[in-house]
Amino acid sequence: MNNTINLIEKLYKTHSLELCEYEFLIKNRNEESAALLKEYAVKERKKHYSNSVFVRGLIEISNICKNDCYYCGIRNSNHNCDRYRLSKEEILECCKEGYYLGFRTFVMQGGEDGTFTDEWLTDLIHSIKQNYPDCAVTLSLGERSKESYQKLFDSGADRYLLRHETADEHHYSKLHPDELTLKNRLECLKNLKEIGFQTGCGFMVGSPYQTTKNLAQDLKFIEDFSPDMCGVGPFIPHKDTMFKNHKAGDADLCCYLLSIIRLIKPNILLPATTALGTVENDGREKGILCGANVVMPNLSPMSVRKKYALYDGKISTGEESAQSLNNLKKSMNAIGYEVVVDRGDINNNL
Repeated sequence: MNNTINLIEKLYKTHSLELCEYEFLIKNRNEESAALLKEYAVKERKKHYSNSVFVRGLIEISNICKNDCYYCGIRNSNHNCDRYRLSKEEILECCKEGYYLGFRTFVMQGGEDGTFTDEWLTDLIHSIKQNYPDCAVTLSLGERSKESYQKLFDSGADRYLLRHETADEHHYSKLHPDELTLKNRLECLKNLKEIGFQTGCGFMVGSPYQTTKNLAQDLKFIEDFSPDMCGVGPFIPHKDTMFKNHKAGDADLCCYLLSIIRLIKPNILLPATTALGTVENDGREKGILCGANVVMPNLSPMSVRKKYALYDGKISTGEESAQSLNNLKKSMNAIGYEVVVDRGDINNNL
């Protein structure tokens, strides 16, 4: 036990551990270590962001995807998926509603849909920025060329989210077809950062074939890459994938890892994800209490929310609905936090 506490103290002071030390910390997780990590994570988060919780308006612009990732409900080969693609006008209407509600960041998320060319996206980004110059535009549209990322950045996009999924090459190959490689995924992340995007990575907790060492590798990667944002949520199976019988990831382990990530990079923007709120009713609140500081309510049209099904059981009503933003504010207030409506950029006062 003393070794675990000593490692937590070391991480708190230095923001760094060796790979084997991260692995030890995960393997020896218990109530005492989780409580201490949580205490330090909240202390660090409050130092940079006080009790503020930032909201991002999530717009799921298409569930059409050319890829066939084995775990994903919108994978190309899933013929049971009811496909859709939002028009530019529909996306701008979502932004209009979100702006009225107080959102100052719009997150455009979608599959790797060939219709979203550089020209199409730059036109969309220009329109959003023209209508809402005080808002940040975040994209989460998968792997693209460096030239493409540059065009999107030059058109006004501020942030890009691209989960690395796993930092272990062998594990990556167990979750993706041969044409998708960890090498290319990491190259994309490197390019995004070089261009100047506020860059986010992330991984699933409890994904098929994942080991404790894999999780330790993810933590070490986050330490080395130093992303501005990191999306971490439990794996949840989808009925139309090969992993349909695999159990969902553990919410408590997910929260434990959120606390560790907060200590690795104290000023990181760290979401309490929809997946965390899906596996446990109060999952997002637990995530905030363990060091997260971002929530992403859904601004997508009600008619498509259930169609963007990366996994089974995804929240699509209640606090996940933008129309119920007040419920989200109340749930955050109840645990001592305040939802704020500014852009919520990364605090660089390390």
